[in-house]
Amino acid sequence: MAPVADKKGLVVARFPGTAIPWAHTIFGSSAFILAFLVGCYAHYHKIVKNGVAGYPEEWFPSVSATTGDYYPERNLCQIFIALTSGPRLALCALWYLLIVRNVPANGSKGFAKFLFVNDVIRTIACGGWVYVTSTDDHDVHDIAMFVYLICTIPHVVGTMKTAPQNPKAHRYRSIFAYTFFGALIPMIYYFIQHNVHRIPGAYTYYAFFEWSLILSDLAFDAICMFDFNTFEIRVVDVGATSGSSATNDLKTYGGEQSFLASLGQIKPFEAISFVSDVYLSFIFWSMLTSLPLMIWYFPLWHMGISGYEAFLFCNVTVVLLGINFLRRGIERYNGFVHLLSLVGVASYRILDPAQRLMAVAAGVSLSLLTWGATLFGQRHQNGRAERGVLTLALGLILHNVVKQAWWANNPIWPIMNENNGGQNMVGLVLGVLAAVQVMLRQEPGSDEPKAIESHKKGESWLLAAIGAGGYLFCLHSMFTDSTTISRWSLGGYPNTGPQPVPGGLMVIAAMAAGLTLSSKRRWVTSLIWWVIGTAGLAVLHFKEGDVGFAGGILFTVYALSLFPTMFRSLTRQPPGRTFLLAMLVYNFLALAHVWVVAYAFVPGGEPMREHTDYVLIAMQTTILLGIFNANSDAWKAVSEAKSRSGFSAARLYTKLSLIGLMLGSIGICYNRLPKSAPQPHHPEHKLITAGIWTIHFAIDNDMWNSEIRMRDAIRDLELDVIGLLESDLQRIIMGNRDLTQFLSEDLNMYADYGPGPTKHTWGCTMLSKFPIKRSTHHLLPSPKGELACAIHATLDVYGKEVDVIVSHNGQEEDLLDRRLQTTELGRIMRESDNPFLFLGYVVTNAGKGNEIYDLLMDGGHVHDIEVADWDRWCQYLAFRGVKRTGYARISHGGITDTEIQVGKYTLLDDHPTTWDKSQSIEDFKKEERYQLIAESQVPEGLRFPSIFKGQGIRKHRFHVFDDARYYA
Repeated sequence: MAPVADKKGLVVARFPGTAIPWAHTIFGSSAFILAFLVGCYAHYHKIVKNGVAGYPEEWFPSVSATTGDYYPERNLCQIFIALTSGPRLALCALWYLLIVRNVPANGSKGFAKFLFVNDVIRTIACGGWVYVTSTDDHDVHDIAMFVYLICTIPHVVGTMKTAPQNPKAHRYRSIFAYTFFGALIPMIYYFIQHNVHRIPGAYTYYAFFEWSLILSDLAFDAICMFDFNTFEIRVVDVGATSGSSATNDLKTYGGEQSFLASLGQIKPFEAISFVSDVYLSFIFWSMLTSLPLMIWYFPLWHMGISGYEAFLFCNVTVVLLGINFLRRGIERYNGFVHLLSLVGVASYRILDPAQRLMAVAAGVSLSLLTWGATLFGQRHQNGRAERGVLTLALGLILHNVVKQAWWANNPIWPIMNENNGGQNMVGLVLGVLAAVQVMLRQEPGSDEPKAIESHKKGESWLLAAIGAGGYLFCLHSMFTDSTTISRWSLGGYPNTGPQPVPGGLMVIAAMAAGLTLSSKRRWVTSLIWWVIGTAGLAVLHFKEGDVGFAGGILFTVYALSLFPTMFRSLTRQPPGRTFLLAMLVYNFLALAHVWVVAYAFVPGGEPMREHTDYVLIAMQTTILLGIFNANSDAWKAVSEAKSRSGFSAARLYTKLSLIGLMLGSIGICYNRLPKSAPQPHHPEHKLITAGIWTIHFAIDNDMWNSEIRMRDAIRDLELDVIGLLESDLQRIIMGNRDLTQFLSEDLNMYADYGPGPTKHTWGCTMLSKFPIKRSTHHLLPSPKGELACAIHATLDVYGKEVDVIVSHNGQEEDLLDRRLQTTELGRIMRESDNPFLFLGYVVTNAGKGNEIYDLLMDGGHVHDIEVADWDRWCQYLAFRGVKRTGYARISHGGITDTEIQVGKYTLLDDHPTTWDKSQSIEDFKKEERYQLIAESQVPEGLRFPSIFKGQGIRKHRFHVFDDARYYA
């Protein structure tokens, strides 16, 4: 059929034909992917349960259960399916036009019309089984699904027969058609196994093939991108003349070619170069985040200013970028300088902590100089400049994904080694290969000096430096670990907000979304967008649980959308003074970020006490100044026309990288899903083994990460409940780590992180083999000294409620604080009706007559686990309403400076569930039974493991009493 000429008029907009299948694929896949992620987070155990079995036999949800049973996943799916309907119908129409275009003038269009009607019916049937769920009307749901599947047969066959001759498209269509129809056979088989033979677990396998149908179906229709590559959709104003001057403002959407078509133009060496830059960016972020963590080791052991804090200022060497010949030399030989900077990664071979810190500081300094010189040299070559900042951003996201795989630790940090899960040598070898690849490139040099005066046209070096410094602090403090946002927003059970899985995946997805949005420079540098981002940050800071986390996700998108704008604005200024001021602003905010919790250990720290809000206000103000500067006329003067190919390649590789990183994060989260519910070690005795341990932020005495050895000790002691003190690691000085997620997942325990980073404490965590029914996070009264934190949790212990307190009280210097804090702990314990276990840190000598000790034991109406243990100073175990059977102190094994205290208790069936609060403390104390017995009189399941006797294991052994104690 000959083409029909358009009416004359003004073309006001045009879209590539590939926009329709793109929209269909994005909306359609989002409907199911979002429903799956939200469903697994919100109702995992409900959506995997069916009429035959539940978790753990059934552990993967079906499509119908995921998309049709619960709010909000059902509604998310329906909203995105509604958005998909428009592109779906447009696809039907476009395919009809594609077919009739090739029909001879005297030919029949009957098959084209049949296929069009079939596809429209198929679309309506899809709406039928999505919007009428099996819960609403099982028959209507099944009929709509049957019609959809029947219509799919002519849709697939007809599409393949009428498609234009394109070998690549035909090959992909064949693959997805075979996978679609091939999955029906095993799907039907497993459905029979489930529905007829009622075999537990069969429905999980059925669900896999059901989901594969959805993916194959969407992928089959996505191949239309190849066929519509030559189509263009125009919006024509037929009331205007084609010669109107307004045609000069014609806007084209979607570029000159589709994303899939662009894949064929990838050049292997160019792709390898891009990957190398992303990895070197990952190296940069790894060294930058490890530096404060290693500095922290020294004031931690000095309990105050150590002098090593000066290494934070190693970044001021960026002032050397102001020396032209030095900067150009670094840029020209940037691969070699990258290679030298790897001393920061290789430093893990240095045993002495101080020397290791010096090597890391050198690596950070060299890496900053290299990236600064490179980005500055590219400032007027927009293709290369865009590529540079995008690789720097992708390295940050890669840093988050890698830390997600290592439970918030980076495997190439100098605190890691082959004994605690590190992959330092692998990281070092990859870094050397990436640096060598940079050396092998032949890239154009930087601009000549006469061409670098554009900063005088409207931008301010002062504002650019302030903005970049504040922005770098923002990235470092909040976006160098995917769990930071969830830990900022956590509350007590059940309002905890998202756990690291899948909360970390959501954060990484938000980071990817923000970087994708970064190309909309006019929007991301607008005041409205800054207000929206600031509102999200405020919600994160002031609200707990899901609401706070949602605010954090919004702020994540906002923050990453600024990445190219902020760093490119920085590199368009005089490099020496601009980079120097940026680093000083970053250092100032980093110190303030520490002072809000460490005020008691630094001179003049009191004004910053508990004032994270001050830090956030300063951070957002600096960012506002930066985006105001970046939105100036000088920025608009940058011409992108000269580097269009560079932009296209960088964005293509960025899209592919983001897809790869998201798939990697999804795989990591899937691998970390719990395989079974936690179980106590000795349920046959109704035993509770509980302990307390101050773990010094999971950095051992020799500056190595200690989580692996901590896990081994907790496992070997068969602890059912343990309180971990000094456990909040979500700060710059602790590396934004999270020991809680590793220990809870590896030991298969429930976890309560305790008061989060915005509560300004050193942290307390509770791990439990028993379900946590509810918990409250307390900030104990602290009018003068450091804040004291506590977790008051109610556990389901063998069907009975048992309360547990984990607390970390203040220091010896502040007697009033210790009095008030211990009085409050006593009140909480005294007012509880349930049996009670106290696991805490209370700075006082043991024994009757010591004020703080009496406030705790008598004020809380609890019994000290071992009154004869006079050698205690800070850690105490106490109990009420359970039977004490054993007590032991186990040496710390070089992990910290504090031993592990462990008590064993049994829950008696005939014990009352409440206690008599009217009872006097004297009568209460008379009830305490205290009779030591020999280990031989104790059943095997109630004994402490014998591996801790004598010299013990891994330097952990019984001490003080040289053995465990047992009680009748």
